[in-house]
Formats: sequence, C-alpha cells, structure tokens
Amino acid sequence: MRADRLLSLLLLLQNRGRMTAPALAAELEVSVRTVYRDIEALGASGVPVLTDRGPTGGYRLMDGYRTRLTGFTDAEADSLFLAGAPGPARDLGLGAVLTTARLKLQAALPAELAERTRRVQDRFHLDAPAWFRDADPVPYLAPVAQAVWEQRVLRAHYRRWGGEVHRELHPLGIVLKGGIWYLVALAEEAVRTYRISRLLAVDTTGEVFERPAGFDLAAYWEESSQRLTAMLHQGTARLRISPRAQRLLPMQFGAAGTRALDGAGPPDHEGWVHVELPVETEAVAVGDLLRLGTEAEVLGPPELRQAIAQAVAALAHRYAAGP
Repeated sequence: MRADRLLSLLLLLQNRGRMTAPALAAELEVSVRTVYRDIEALGASGVPVLTDRGPTGGYRLMDGYRTRLTGFTDAEADSLFLAGAPGPARDLGLGAVLTTARLKLQAALPAELAERTRRVQDRFHLDAPAWFRDADPVPYLAPVAQAVWEQRVLRAHYRRWGGEVHRELHPLGIVLKGGIWYLVALAEEAVRTYRISRLLAVDTTGEVFERPAGFDLAAYWEESSQRLTAMLHQGTARLRISPRAQRLLPMQFGAAGTRALDGAGPPDHEGWVHVELPVETEAVAVGDLLRLGTEAEVLGPPELRQAIAQAVAALAHRYAAGP
C-alpha cells in the first residue's frame, strides 16, 4: 500500500506541479505527517523533490524530471471504466486503484492533452445517488464484486419482501441504478436481480461456474427494467392539475410525469390542464397522488376518484377531532 501511495504522490507532483503538504494529504487521504514521511522516502530513493518555503511554497519535482513508471496494472486498467464515478469506485474497493490509474494516464499523456483532462475533471462531476436519499449500506459489495469477476459461486442469505431466504447464486454482473447497487445472478435456473443492500450474509464457495453463453448484462437490465415498468404501471389516472402541480409532476413522477405533461390538453382560464398519468396499484396510486395535495383533482377512473375521496374524508375526520 505504501509503494502505491508513493507512486501516487510522485505522479501528483509530476502532473500538477507544486503542491502543499495539506493538498497532497487530501488527495491521498492520509495525514500531513504521513506526507512528510513519504516525501523523505522519495528523496532517499533518488527522486529530486524540491521544497519551496513560504506562504506560496510547497513540494515540486526538479525541472525536467519525469518518471516513466506509467504502465498500468491489471486492476488499474479494470478500474478505468469507473473513472467518472469515484463514489461507486470506492464502494467497489477500487478507489485507490482508480486514483493511481488516472494519475498514470495523465502522466503518460502529452502536456496539452493532460491539461485538457484536468480541465474536464474541474468542470464535470457525476453524482450517482438520487436527491434526498441516503445511499444504502452495502457491506457485501466488495466480495460480491470479486465473485462476479472470478465467476465463483456464492451462498447468500437474503432478505426479500416475503421473508428471508438462502440461495446459491451464480453472480453474472453488478448494476448501479439511481444510487442503488443490484446483483444480477443465475439462481434456480433463472436469471434474477437482487438488491445488494438486502444481503444479510454471503459466503464464497470457491466453486467456479460457467457463464451462460451469450449473456448480455446491459440487454438483460434493459429488458427487465421495461418489464418492471409494465408491471408497476397497471392503470392510468386522469387528472386536472394546477400550474404548480405541472411543475411538481416531473419531480414526483419522473419520466412518467414528463410524458403526461407532454400530452396535456390546453389550459383553462385558471391555467389548469388535463393529463393522463400511468399509476401503479390503487393503494399505491392514492398515496402518490395525495402528494400533490390541493393542486390536483382526480377525474378518473371512478374507483380511483372514490378511493381518493375516502382517504381525504378520513384525513378530514381525523384532524377535525383534534390531537
């Protein structure tokens, strides 16, 4: 680990020029005292690290010095597909490896291209999780990812809606969707999807399995996502919504809300419009639509309108009675 850190420190100085000890410590996620020790170690090994003192000082390499230690290891090359997602890379245990890989790549580039990559990093950032939702704890993500990579059978203790189950899984791939990690695995002769945060325990058996011929992770995920959407959206609600609800619809219902607005009728004299919105089961739809409050009126189907009316009446009765 220290050898990797020393190489990262050397590449940081080569790529960025003068850097202070606190800046290096922040990049390497170590203490400033550790940076001091590492700088001494680089100097002792023959690397010409110069110290500039004063308020604008820091550490830099002697002018003209460049390392040639820029060859990629297998793990560093594998980590590059996560170069735009440092958070997920850390979750997978590839954070330090990815940092070293990126530094090596920058060091190997001509000066003009290296500067361009730095500008891209300064201007674009990917934050995968959705707003207002903490990331799921995924203590078993790293061993699951290792089993996926090595094609090793897993024995898993899993919590699902109907209770806890034990499964023998052939892990085929991992998907990050909206900040949530999923495992795609072959279980009981069918490919299934498991939310990794619901794994209560995993055990790698050491047994190697053969991947199904022609299995395409991206194609499977696309198909299963479309199938899930079709299952969830079991009906269509006809709504009359206010101008404020028109702004809320995409935020609360995502792409379905956006499509509903695209097909909206002309506004009336108050600015309200009629839309058709895909909804799930009646019970779920009642809760979802009540989030729009007085900014929406359900026009149909009749049974959904009645269910909303009953829910509103129950709320009115409860609040009329006082605490």
